[in-house]
Amino acid sequence: MIESKALAEKIAGILDNKGATDIQILEVGHMTSITDYFVVASGRNVQSVHTLAEDVEEHLAEEGIDPRRKEGKNGARWIVLDYAHVIVHIFHPEERQYYNIERLWQDGTNEEHYESRVDQ
Repeated sequence: MIESKALAEKIAGILDNKGATDIQILEVGHMTSITDYFVVASGRNVQSVHTLAEDVEEHLAEEGIDPRRKEGKNGARWIVLDYAHVIVHIFHPEERQYYNIERLWQDGTNEEHYESRVDQ
């Protein structure tokens, strides 16, 4: 089994390579018992949000890692993929701004720095 932080970084990399924007990794294990990390990202539109979620699922499934649950795929404005120790939130830009879950879960110490590899 892959370590939680490594899985979060792997997911962020998949999203980055597929064109997600504003990718953040938040360590939340000290704030909740439901998971260790959130990976939060935005797609550019509804189709992009859907495609990003599918790409994460496909890449991880190749390694035998399947989500326990997935929500929001029908509307594709906020898709959640639950990988137990890592929960992925992929937002349409308007929903991300409205819900602003980073504000709810950041405590000033828990944002893991994610450096985009695509721009380099």
